[in-house]
Amino acid sequence: MRVLVIGGTQFIGRRLVAALSKGGHDVSILHRKPEHDLGKKVHNLQADRNDAAQMKSALAGKSFDTVYDMVYDWDRGTPATVVESTARMLTGNVGRYIFMSSVAAYGDGLNHHEGDALASDDHPDRYVRNKAQSERALFRLHQRHGTPAVTIRPPFVYGPGNPFYREQYFWDRLRDKRPVILPGDGRRLMQFSFVNDLVWACMRAAEAPNAIGHAFNIANARPLTQAEVLDALFAASGKQAEVVRVPRERIMRAGGHPMGPNLYFGVYFDLPPVTMVISKAQRVLGLKPTPFTDGLKETYKWYVRHHQKKVLDYSFENQLLAKERSRLAS
Repeated sequence: MRVLVIGGTQFIGRRLVAALSKGGHDVSILHRKPEHDLGKKVHNLQADRNDAAQMKSALAGKSFDTVYDMVYDWDRGTPATVVESTARMLTGNVGRYIFMSSVAAYGDGLNHHEGDALASDDHPDRYVRNKAQSERALFRLHQRHGTPAVTIRPPFVYGPGNPFYREQYFWDRLRDKRPVILPGDGRRLMQFSFVNDLVWACMRAAEAPNAIGHAFNIANARPLTQAEVLDALFAASGKQAEVVRVPRERIMRAGGHPMGPNLYFGVYFDLPPVTMVISKAQRVLGLKPTPFTDGLKETYKWYVRHHQKKVLDYSFENQLLAKERSRLAS
């Protein structure tokens, strides 16, 4: 199978390229740089995804059995117009166009099925807006022009090589014998997708007979509370830490932010919950999610071998902890 991965040099895309290459497929990646480190068998196409002229030049005369659209430009955003332009260029020259979306496309709410409405065009969060609009654009192309679109919607993706400071955030604190802050009452829900499961689903979506024209939620079946997530992270490492609950309003008043710099619970790990139902992916793709505990154990092994821990500044956490302990003592 001739495959193009748009992106392919980071986390999910990197593991997808490795799996495709191992499966004997003819793989190309498209990214901004003139070379990559993914092996000699992987072809390189150079273009700025947000530049239509560069994309047209890079894709001219080429056809693929499957295209995986994996890239998102966190600095500039990847708007729906960019995704739609690429899909239009490839329509008629691609067997399947598989777009990596996100649970964020729903905007908010719990227990979403794939047929639920996506976030509105005026949603205040750019990432949410771009993912929802991109999906709508792709399915319009499918309906009007036969573009063989498939979209994948994961929640928090975890696993070996995660570039976001998420699982590592907690394990760094365990290694430093630090207490861990739990915002609020710890009941806020989170849902996860193991990177290996996500890669498997992407590959399966390229061959499943009834996948074209559909979106798929790819995740562990059961959302977890933040308190349960901490228990699982501790169990995977075989270490324990003191957990200190700090009311969210106090964290925010002190300057805490889920993205940083005053990080208190891993990058973006403390967001209003958006959860999903995965029965469609189980039925159509045959998805069998890796148990969260098993995926975390594999991730922790990678962390121990590869994670380069920096000297961390705990002053903000110390401030929160001191205030909370003082309040409790009084």
